[in-house]
Amino acid sequence: MRLTRYTDYAMRVLLYLGARQDRLCSIAEIAQAYGISQNHLMKVVSDLVNAGYLDSVRGRFGGVRLARPPDQINVGAVVRHTEDGFDLVDCGSCIIAPACGLTGALHQALAAFMKVLDGYTLEGLLSRRVDMAGLFERAET
Repeated sequence: MRLTRYTDYAMRVLLYLGARQDRLCSIAEIAQAYGISQNHLMKVVSDLVNAGYLDSVRGRFGGVRLARPPDQINVGAVVRHTEDGFDLVDCGSCIIAPACGLTGALHQALAAFMKVLDGYTLEGLLSRRVDMAGLFERAET
């Protein structure tokens, strides 16, 4: 299974903000830290704000921050929110789908994949938060 760039960017934003919980961060700052498109990141951040994962503060000294503690942000829930669909193959248009065992196997594999992600919170991914923050600082220089 391959997750979309949108989900990748959403998780990067959450990890960045989780490592920098002491302050507001700008979208430009996050984009620069990862070397990714600020325009694309604006859409992702807006979606995460609307979904309640982030708070946004407007104005000259504004920015974004986590809207809830990292231990209350479930990775599986974020992935479900950011992914459009989880069809690993297009069984719906296949003539043998009703009799094919692959459909069930893929559904079972996807359920196992999501069960693993459901077992993680952002807090768990930030277990080396200090090291992560240091890597971001090095990238800024």
